[in-house]
Amino acid sequence: MVKYIDHIAIAVSDLVSTVQVFETILGTSIYKKELVASEGVQTYFLQLGGTKIELLESVSQDSAIAKFIHKKGDGMHHIALEVDDIYQEMDRLKAAGIEVLNDIPKKGADNKLICFLHPKTTGGVLIELVQSQVE
Repeated sequence: MVKYIDHIAIAVSDLVSTVQVFETILGTSIYKKELVASEGVQTYFLQLGGTKIELLESVSQDSAIAKFIHKKGDGMHHIALEVDDIYQEMDRLKAAGIEVLNDIPKKGADNKLICFLHPKTTGGVLIELVQSQVE
């Protein structure tokens, strides 16, 4: 079951200047930085109420974020939805005809298990399912 929007992710080519812009707009500071080597990205998180903004900068020329920025430029990359049971949600959505991009959830930023849904089956929006892991 989907619980809430966990975060909105924005792909950026210049993390330093974008961080300054978002800190100014939101009136808050970055609370967490994390390198996700498996995805080839550096993440910076800001929090506004119960929702997070995740700024993504590529650290690898062949990462999905580098390819996205090359093709589309800076901008919104995906919306992440927190779920109770990522495996159950993946099965439910596959049965409903939604294309899941990875068969097994991966470790993502912020101590989450993650799985992406293909935008061609989600109205053109890349959606990430996330499940918090117990630390």
